[in-house]
Amino acid sequence: MQAKLLLEDGTLFTGTSFGSDRESVGEVVFNTGITGYQEVLSDPSYCGQIVTMTYPLIGNYGITRDDFESIRPYVHGFVVRRHEEIPSNWRAEYSVDRLLKEYDIPGISGIDTRMLTRKLRHFGTMKGILATGNKSIEELQEMLQATPLLRDQVARTSTTQIFSSPGSRERIVLVDFGAKSGILRELTQRGCDVVVVPHTATADEIRALRPDGIQLSNGPGDPKDVPHAIEMLQSVLGEIPVFGICLGHQLFALACGADTGRLKFGHRGGNHPVKELSTGRCFITSQNHGYTVVEESVANTELEVTHINNNDKTVEGLRHKQYPAFSVQYHPEAAPGPHDSSYLFDQFIEMIREHKRNTPTIPRQAALVAQLKGEQ
Repeated sequence: MQAKLLLEDGTLFTGTSFGSDRESVGEVVFNTGITGYQEVLSDPSYCGQIVTMTYPLIGNYGITRDDFESIRPYVHGFVVRRHEEIPSNWRAEYSVDRLLKEYDIPGISGIDTRMLTRKLRHFGTMKGILATGNKSIEELQEMLQATPLLRDQVARTSTTQIFSSPGSRERIVLVDFGAKSGILRELTQRGCDVVVVPHTATADEIRALRPDGIQLSNGPGDPKDVPHAIEMLQSVLGEIPVFGICLGHQLFALACGADTGRLKFGHRGGNHPVKELSTGRCFITSQNHGYTVVEESVANTELEVTHINNNDKTVEGLRHKQYPAFSVQYHPEAAPGPHDSSYLFDQFIEMIREHKRNTPTIPRQAALVAQLKGEQ
């Protein structure tokens, strides 16, 4: 069956349909990863987007349930040069086509993804509609213009219930803005007692869980669409150690008085070089974001820049000058890789321990007695 991808500037791509048979509108973006298409499809940060893979052969090693980064895919469409219908890998359980059909996501193959990527790099990401069937170009243009891009992606991808992954060491509250499973995996591998909370969790609700640290997850969309998280952060900063990743990094910056802005075409792939300013070391990182912290806005805050992107010099890491809190724009839990930056989770745990040594807390029994006396 024929499929069409129509961009808001009028550019039309015609190819072959796979996945679901329907129309879908989203922000058209590209990812430069050679491997990891399953992790891309299941990354909640792609919610509301039509993802183009620049590597030409997609689907050759199939899909396996073990490699999902969330409970389901949230992409609005999938664009590839060549779709391999029959995967060849001993771990494969089924094909990309079946995955897309299962979650009602349309795909298109057989188009010039190199041309599409060059257009997005030159003009920036843009709205598009991916459609199968016989609708005319005029009908598709009308649907495209009438359908706004999503602004509630975090609410769509965040958990609605608190749940835990028990451990014997530090208790970490993971605030889920659309978290990848890799973050939970890295924390549990270090023995942490992880409690996952919705994006709407308030500072008092988090305090009631008596955490040793707060992990701010990745997530989709504009950080300014999540103002309640900024308010929560402003309340707990300095009281509880904080580590932010991706969207969590941007929210941390906003909570400290910095600003964020939209990138022309974003950073999406597994090969982005990041420089650590304190050592001069370069790390190869996995990234997926369309917004960034505005470097000039950091100057009048209590933040300092710790990492920069070696390609375009955008801010990739921040640290608070007074409080135990830091963040990175990239993904240290990267799956399928690279794993250069997984040490940051160890730094987070060490920061928690140092904070506990420097600020001993009142024993729980004494705090309970004081509370009961106050109520009387």
